[in-house]
Amino acid sequence: MSCLMVERCGEILFENPDQNAKCVCMLGDVRLRGQTGVPAERRGSYPFIDFRLLNNTTHSGEIGTKKKVKRLLSFQRYFHASRLLRGIIPQAPLHLLDEDYLGQARHMLSKVGMWDFDIFLFDRLTNGNSLVTLLCHLFNTHGLIHHFKLDMVTLHRFLVMVQEDYHGQNPYHNAVHAADVTQAMHCYLKEPKLASFLTPLDIMLGLLAAAAHDVDHPGVNQPFLIKTNHHLANLYQNMSVLENHHWRSTIGMLRESRLLAHLPKEMTQDIEQQLGSLILATDINRQNEFLTRLKTHLHNKDLRLEDAHDRHFMLQIALKCADICNPCRIWEMSKQWSERVCEEFYRQGDLEQKFELEISPLCNQQKDSIPSIQIGFMTYIVEPLFREWARFTGNSSLSENMLSHLAHNKAQWKSLLSKQHRRRGSTDHAGPGTEKEEQTVAEGDTP
Repeated sequence: MSCLMVERCGEILFENPDQNAKCVCMLGDVRLRGQTGVPAERRGSYPFIDFRLLNNTTHSGEIGTKKKVKRLLSFQRYFHASRLLRGIIPQAPLHLLDEDYLGQARHMLSKVGMWDFDIFLFDRLTNGNSLVTLLCHLFNTHGLIHHFKLDMVTLHRFLVMVQEDYHGQNPYHNAVHAADVTQAMHCYLKEPKLASFLTPLDIMLGLLAAAAHDVDHPGVNQPFLIKTNHHLANLYQNMSVLENHHWRSTIGMLRESRLLAHLPKEMTQDIEQQLGSLILATDINRQNEFLTRLKTHLHNKDLRLEDAHDRHFMLQIALKCADICNPCRIWEMSKQWSERVCEEFYRQGDLEQKFELEISPLCNQQKDSIPSIQIGFMTYIVEPLFREWARFTGNSSLSENMLSHLAHNKAQWKSLLSKQHRRRGSTDHAGPGTEKEEQTVAEGDTP
């Protein structure tokens, strides 16, 4: 494939008619429009947010000139995003592991369908490559490599691209979270009420969506992007901003890697659209929409999983469950995830305070405690969804196990909250604050 670089921040025109596309390569908005008609963002198109510029951008109300946009990107990020365009083939790094570690990782993969799978240990054993290792294994065990005639080297390259596009500095929204969600999705795809109806395409879509559902997440939420007038908020008109970016970035990586290039055009178009539908379903602001639909289906008993539309809806529900399943894990892992997500909230709150922005709900470390945030999240978001999932599965052993962990973990957080109140000697004063925090979660205004 040959291409003509017009200018560094201008256009890239592809001469190959099969790659009939026009790349808009301005660093702040790097997107690829192909023949399929689905806009796809280039790898690494999300700029690092240079918070030193926030004071200026918030007063001016816009990111501003091309020069300012370029300053938002570190050189390393730009190099990462554009090296393929310059004809440089990304090389997967060598991962040198002790044979004992490799053996332990292989042993863990033999139990990847167990709900107590420790993703943190697995990530250490794979030298920080849990997502790539897990997906290669699952694609193989589900027979997807053979069924879709995937090239193993190309698959590995694509998965490395996905893993690298997660931000390791994020306490929560990183590649380990993606691997954790993927492992949970694998468990849900094995539920008897669902598994017998799933096609290889359903399974591949579920695993790919789980792996890439938060790719290139900046560690701040949609309201933050809107009030700082970030270019992605403008691009997606303040609607499912992050989810749209995750989807379009995934499409860009699929096309760059050419993982599915050998499949019929109509099939790749369908895969791209269904991936978008799955990833967009993870928008927490659409929680009530999906929960209401699920309740209605279960009440009417009209789910027909022989029908592709109904199967896709249940894949959306499964991905939503996988995305927020941390409170349903064993306490040791659940607590660690809770601390990580709250640390990410607090970092955003500290930045907002530093730059004289209104602190987002749940992001004020002085007012929003981890126990109160988690209790509210469990009560208003997690419990309603997982109760309906249990109804769908016919109260399977996995569903009962998850609900048991959820009840135990909620009790643990309530105990810790009580201890915090006793230490402060102001239980009466803290009570209304806790109720307010839970109400904030109930309204879906979560980072």
